[in-house]
Amino acid sequence: MDTLRFSTPVLREFSDFFDGFFDTPAFQRVLVPKSPRVNIQEKQNEFLLEMMAPGLNKSDFKINLDKNMLTISYEQKKSSEEKDKEGKIIRKEFEQSSFSRSFSLDDKIDTAGIKAVYENGVLKLTLPKKVNAVEEVKQIEIQ
Repeated sequence: MDTLRFSTPVLREFSDFFDGFFDTPAFQRVLVPKSPRVNIQEKQNEFLLEMMAPGLNKSDFKINLDKNMLTISYEQKKSSEEKDKEGKIIRKEFEQSSFSRSFSLDDKIDTAGIKAVYENGVLKLTLPKKVNAVEEVKQIEIQ
């Protein structure tokens, strides 16, 4: 909002407040929906993907695998109504929340062995590595 500037001190402070307000993280969290954060950890025989999604049920998630694209999604629609004494709707509000995250899997993943568990607000996916993809660390001697 650099186009609006005021010359008096009070109005300038008011303008500066709004210039910075829309850039604050709190404002962006409210207006810009974010996908849940994900941690991915590589272990010797598998990858572990953890997604923070508190307040949901395991039935709320959809996990799809299309070729090598793993997609985790959620969508919830709510509506509330207020009626007057005669039963006419005087206000109706809709609310929708959703997210979708996609991950490209490489050829090292055994897609048939993928498992998912949802507990304590965390969705955990275990992505096992193919047996021939597990690389053993080997020390090579210098001769």
